[in-house]
Amino acid sequence: MPRGQKSKLRAREKRRQARGENRDLGGAQATAAEGESPSPACVLSAGSSQNLPASEMPTIPKVLQGTSSTTNTTAAVPCTDSNEGDNSQDDKSLDLPRGIENFYKDPLNKKVVVLVQFLMQKYQNKEPITKAEMLKFVTKNYKCHFNEILRRASEHMELAFGVDLKEIDPIRHCYAFVSKLDLSLDAAVSDEENMASKTGLLMIALGVIFMQGNCAPEEEIWAVLNVMGVYADRKHFIYGDPRKVITEDLVQLKYLECQQVPNSDPPCYEFLWGPRAHAETSKMRVLEFLAKIHNTVPSAFPSWYEEALRDEEERARARAAARARTAAMANARSRTTPSSFSRAK
Repeated sequence: MPRGQKSKLRAREKRRQARGENRDLGGAQATAAEGESPSPACVLSAGSSQNLPASEMPTIPKVLQGTSSTTNTTAAVPCTDSNEGDNSQDDKSLDLPRGIENFYKDPLNKKVVVLVQFLMQKYQNKEPITKAEMLKFVTKNYKCHFNEILRRASEHMELAFGVDLKEIDPIRHCYAFVSKLDLSLDAAVSDEENMASKTGLLMIALGVIFMQGNCAPEEEIWAVLNVMGVYADRKHFIYGDPRKVITEDLVQLKYLECQQVPNSDPPCYEFLWGPRAHAETSKMRVLEFLAKIHNTVPSAFPSWYEEALRDEEERARARAAARARTAAMANARSRTTPSSFSRAK
């Protein structure tokens, strides 16, 4: 085929994909506006700006599948007209595959990629983070955009690892990662370490289960994860063996429950929230996580939002009842203790 004709075909295919992606996102938003909840795959795939194989995502977390941090990509201009500092390590190391050229059209995303790599190393090594350290990865010309670069990098970390980057010392500008799970007080240290690289995957799985009526077929979970560049039969650089994580690790840790679909032949499986998921997170927290992927708010999905609100109310009542029981037991002990002493005399 002549080279010119091939170029035309590639351009036509790109336009077709772009139209399809806009329809997907628009359809999800329109459905939500009408008070209906779109499917999990529709909700999460709408946030994916590139449909690329994971192997083509060497520099940013593959789980993000080329999305630009769910933000608009208005091009940022340098803080100065000087080119000083532009030959930093991030610019030298970028060898852009065709599929993610659009991602790098926003110059801030080059800085985001390098900052994400730095944050990943800090998170995995459990090392403290300071603003001064992070500023080293933002060249002089872009220091005035540091807050936006940090915001986007934090979103990437949140999606990949299920953690929030929070400033814990506003005077010295020190930051730390906080898990989206309220890890059980009696959880073993090994469990906490095991979850360090799995929380992001768990939050996605919990979101799919929630959106599927609190019980999701296994294939629906993989359909959503595939959109995000995570495949059952492909080793992932963050999650390792995703199939093992979903079907074994998270089940053994009691974050997920797995059961065979009755009368299915060959056997099919479905997943529910496990007891630790109910104890350490909530439907509202999971919905907030999914909403942030789309740069929106939980109320954009009315039916799920209403269910999450009911869940919050039930949890509040349960906490109040538990406090009342604790207070009653304390009062009972205080009344019986003096009489015990008097009998001893």
